[in-house]
Amino acid sequence: MNNDHRSLGEVHSTVAIPATKGWRRVLAFLGPAYLVSVGYMDPGNWATDIAGGSAFGYQLIWVLLMSNLMAVLLQSLSARLGIVRGLDLAQASRHTYPPLVNIPLYVLAEIAIAACDLAEVIGLAIGLNLLFGLPVIWGVLISGLDTVLILFLMNKGMRVMEVLIISIVSLIGLSFLAEMFIVQPDAGEVLKGFVPSELNSEALYIAIGIIGATVMPHNLYLHSSLVQTRRFEQSPAGMREAIRFNLFDTTVALNIAFLVNAAILILAATAFHKAGHFDVAEIDQAHQLLGELFGSLAPTLFAIALIGAGQSSTITGTLAGQIVMEGYLDLRIRPWLRRLITRLMAIIPAVLCIYLYGDESLGQLLVLSQVVLSLQLGFAVIPLIHFTSDRKRMGEFAIKPWIRVLAWACAIIIVTLNARLVAQEIEGWMSTPGGPAPWINFLVLPLVLAAGLLLAYITVRPFFAKLRTAKQHIDAGVPEISVRERGKPGRVCITVEFSKQDERTINAALAQGGREAEYVLIHITESAAARYLGALTGDREAVDDAKNLAIYTAKLNAAGYKARSIVGHGNPVAAIANIVNHASAELLVMGSHGHRGFKDLLFGATVDAVRHRVKVPVLVVK
Repeated sequence: MNNDHRSLGEVHSTVAIPATKGWRRVLAFLGPAYLVSVGYMDPGNWATDIAGGSAFGYQLIWVLLMSNLMAVLLQSLSARLGIVRGLDLAQASRHTYPPLVNIPLYVLAEIAIAACDLAEVIGLAIGLNLLFGLPVIWGVLISGLDTVLILFLMNKGMRVMEVLIISIVSLIGLSFLAEMFIVQPDAGEVLKGFVPSELNSEALYIAIGIIGATVMPHNLYLHSSLVQTRRFEQSPAGMREAIRFNLFDTTVALNIAFLVNAAILILAATAFHKAGHFDVAEIDQAHQLLGELFGSLAPTLFAIALIGAGQSSTITGTLAGQIVMEGYLDLRIRPWLRRLITRLMAIIPAVLCIYLYGDESLGQLLVLSQVVLSLQLGFAVIPLIHFTSDRKRMGEFAIKPWIRVLAWACAIIIVTLNARLVAQEIEGWMSTPGGPAPWINFLVLPLVLAAGLLLAYITVRPFFAKLRTAKQHIDAGVPEISVRERGKPGRVCITVEFSKQDERTINAALAQGGREAEYVLIHITESAAARYLGALTGDREAVDDAKNLAIYTAKLNAAGYKARSIVGHGNPVAAIANIVNHASAELLVMGSHGHRGFKDLLFGATVDAVRHRVKVPVLVVK
């Protein structure tokens, strides 16, 4: 279980806020919304923007603007939740809903993140293919390497990651600015696109896709966590300032994302719609047509921007995966492993799709990922509105009635339009020649029905009944403790590995227990034979380990200490924990670097893994 309950604990409160007034203080708050904004310009958005621009010209720009205004409102609510309650959206759900509701919400959030990440993987692979001719399957596999990049960035600090993301966003923006000079859209016609117009059925379908691709559930989880990386003053005045500056951050960042999306739609409208190409819906098709119409520079800039959008979105998507698992389940595993799991959930479907149906199937898979996102969106938006409206827990920071009305209007529009999108997809599957596939009737329809009931519950229930008591602030208060003096431990276990570290470890243990304690020296033989034969192992390594341990034990006994030794076999983490727990020890003393190799990569240092399995205090000696 997670002992550090802070959201994204490795970077929580790591960005200091200067005490002085002025721009340095304002700039310290800026950054989280830029990480969020990349999700609003990911390859999923590209597909809907290109389809809308090629089919209807500039007509749907106002839909993009409406979607952006919704996003600004909902992301500001997400930031408010994280700042005031010290909880991300997933943590707030865990502390509020019963497990019967919370677990399905977690599963849906994981599916949404996997679907979002799938779009990023596909976009990155297509971008690499368009720019370098790299086979799409290799681009999909290469996308898995970003786990290493994220681990590196997190170790360097949150500011380094934010600088990288802002740099990529700038690259995307500059690429499309150059595209605008190349295609030269008509400014008057572009401005007319900001005026709402009546939409026919086909335009409405694309408009629904634009909204579904714009407001993404994983961004709501992400933003409520990222705002907690700032070490602001935990007082009403400090929270009020943090909310104000984060609203500014959100407004600027999401308007940049809006300009990028509008540029993609304007590009498609100017380059394709005006040239009579009304059915351009695939990214690679758009890239090819740009080359035919405007020469080599336009498609090159297009591919560069696509790679930037895909890579930056994958970084934030995998962070959201970590937030969701830790928040909903209170379970923390190695961050890089959690991010690799998120990436594999995207890579595996993409590889299978390419293997079974070819590269051309990726466009359909991209659309499917947006449908899945649409289905999940309400399950993040509606709890967020309830949480930020709760005056009992938000206090003076609960959203005002007029903001609540706007938020619920957004929720109704989003849920209604996205439900219609899902219904249209299912209707298309049902009307296939020969009747619907069996899995539609026996899998899809029951799941959609169950999701609808769950959505109705989390929407209506808080209006008629109190939910269970939720935590106010993650760091509020500490448990009461009784302070009492305790004697020296009677039995001390010491792990040794026959290196120079052993002298420091043993001496530290002797200082704790003195001559009255009994000392148990532990060493684990890790040879292949030891893993299979255990105590029956008789290979050279096992014999030497037992001999060396006996030398240590004899030295301690000769010095007047009571000592005995135990040789374990196989996995060091499990073996050490088993020996310590069965020895009824009162203290375990270990060297800081522990065992090396793959186990350290998977579990962290052996020390970190062992201390979660033993029932006694652990003294780590450097």
